[in-house]
Amino acid sequence: MRYIISLALASLPCAALAEVPRVVTDIPPVHALVSQVMGDLGTPVLLLEKGADEHDFQLRPSQMQSIADADTVIWIGPELTPWLDRAMTDSKAVSLPLLDAKGTQTQAYPEGQGEEEEDHHEDEADHAAHDHAEHAHDGTDPHAWMNPANAEIWVDLIAADLSSLDPDNAATYAANAAATKARIVAMDAEITAQLAPIKDKPFVTFHAAYGYFAAHYGLAHHGSLALGDATTPGAAKLTALQADLKAGAYACAFPEVQHDPALLTQLMQGSTTKLGAALDPVGSSLPFGPDAYDTLMRSIATTLADCLNAKP
Repeated sequence: MRYIISLALASLPCAALAEVPRVVTDIPPVHALVSQVMGDLGTPVLLLEKGADEHDFQLRPSQMQSIADADTVIWIGPELTPWLDRAMTDSKAVSLPLLDAKGTQTQAYPEGQGEEEEDHHEDEADHAAHDHAEHAHDGTDPHAWMNPANAEIWVDLIAADLSSLDPDNAATYAANAAATKARIVAMDAEITAQLAPIKDKPFVTFHAAYGYFAAHYGLAHHGSLALGDATTPGAAKLTALQADLKAGAYACAFPEVQHDPALLTQLMQGSTTKLGAALDPVGSSLPFGPDAYDTLMRSIATTLADCLNAKP
C-alpha cells in the first residue's frame, strides 16, 4: 500500500510538489508577519532566541547554516541587527530589509538618543563606537514594527517577495496578506480605544524603543534611560533623569525584560513615580509564532495602561 501511495504522489504535477522558499527572519514580530503570509505553506526560521537582546546576539553554527541555505532573508535591517548584516556577507539569499523598503514610515530618535554618549569607560569606547556606527547611521529609529501602519505595508512586501520566488503560490500569499492586514487593522482599533484614557500621562522607559508606538497612539512618552540600542547611559544622562523623576515629571517608569531593572529602580528612589511592569519591545520573552505580533503590541498597550491608569 505504501508503495502504491508513493507512486501516486510521484505522478502529481511538479507544481504541487514545488518547495516554498526557505525564509529566515530576524525578530519575533517579523517572524510572525511572515508566518501569517506563508500560512500552511511553510514556516520561516526565527534567529532571535528566547529572552535574547536583538541588538547584541551571537548566532550559533546551525543558524549560520540556515542563513547560508535561505532563499530570502526578511529582516528589519542593519540598524537593528548588525550581527545579521555581518552574517549575510557570503549569503546568496534575497535580502528584504523592511526599514528601507518603499512605503515604510520611519522617524528619528529623540534628540541625543541616536548618538553616542561621550562619557563611557575607556575599555567600552571601541565596542560602543562600533555598535553605534552600525545602529545609529543617520539617527533613524529601527523599531518601526511598533507602528501598525508599517506592519500593514510590510505584509504586502512580504507577499510580493515570496511570490517572486514561488509564483505558483502567489494567490495564496496574497490572500493570506489580505487577511493579515485586516487582523492588524482590528488590533490597531482596539489598542487605540484602550490607550485613549492615558494619552496625556507622561512616562519614561528603560530603552528608547517606543517612539513609533507613542507617536502612533499619541502617548506622552517623554524620555528613556538608555540609548536606542540600550547602551548604558553616561553620568549626565543619569543625573538629568533622576532629577526629572524626583520632580514628578513622570507618572510611571517602565523597565525592560531583557535588561536589569536595578539602575532604573535606583534612580526612582525618593520619587512618586510608579514602577510599571517590564516591557518587551521585540517580544523575545513572549510565545513565538503567527500570533506574536498581536501579542507583542497588545502586551505593550496593556502594560502601559495598567500602570498609567492606576491611582497615585
